[in-house]
Amino acid sequence: MSGGKTGVEARRKAFRKGHLSEWFAALALVLKGYRPVARRYRTRHGEVDLIMRKGDLAVFVEVKARASEQAAVDAVTANAARRIAAAGDVWLSRQSDASRLSLRYDIVAVIPGRWPVHFPNAF
Repeated sequence: MSGGKTGVEARRKAFRKGHLSEWFAALALVLKGYRPVARRYRTRHGEVDLIMRKGDLAVFVEVKARASEQAAVDAVTANAARRIAAAGDVWLSRQSDASRLSLRYDIVAVIPGRWPVHFPNAF
């Protein structure tokens, strides 16, 4: 019976770790001159962890908390990239300045004990 409680606790811990990783990634990007627009932007087509802007550049960011940079990059599958792009398309369709925006899809790897690593134009 404790197996169910352990599963719930593990999901809560993963959820908290995800929120903290996204906050840390957003902070790193803000310090690089990006402006946060949305966090955990959800549509029926998918979800984008962070949407950031820098001038006329809209950046859709997937945040991955992993043990290594390579593990983080490898965790973004082609299917995940399609879902992120689909959610990004929905966000873009709702922007009044969509026609002048350039789009980019990035990954931020959050690795224990290190500053987040930003991979621009990752997919």
